[in-house]
Amino acid sequence: MKRTLRLLLALLAAVALLPPLSPLQAQTAATPDPLYQTIAALDAQLFDAYNHCDLAKFGSLLDDDLEFYHDKGGFSRGRQAVVDGVKNNICGKVTRELVPGTLEVYPIANYGAVEIGVHRFHHPGHEDVDGVGEAKFVHLWQNKNGVWKVTRVISFDHHLADGK
Repeated sequence: MKRTLRLLLALLAAVALLPPLSPLQAQTAATPDPLYQTIAALDAQLFDAYNHCDLAKFGSLLDDDLEFYHDKGGFSRGRQAVVDGVKNNICGKVTRELVPGTLEVYPIANYGAVEIGVHRFHHPGHEDVDGVGEAKFVHLWQNKNGVWKVTRVISFDHHLADGK
């Protein structure tokens, strides 16, 4: 019994001295790979369509069963609800800019990728009144047979970019 206990304690001590397992590393602009480049390009397409009110292109990058969670606006379900929201509330009023250096991409096995970042929202012609908004976001991208679509969006921590 004492020998087993000593062996167990020695094993635990040896394991405690091992370096920790390295966590999954984010794929960032500093360490680009094909997945990062793909998601960065998709983000650019999605928000170019958003900024230019190209609702057909914008909607084509969203899954039919999209779930959108927004800390100020609440929950929206479905591609059409989100496209209609952009049409009615965003077009011609707001543009989005990805904050350089904030984009992170992580693979999701047998599904796609998660995109995390910070973005800013400008109100062209009204920034002196409305200011520049900033928020964090998470997009879950699914790859089905080579076609990427956003299936989940979480947009949170909305505030003025200058911290007010």
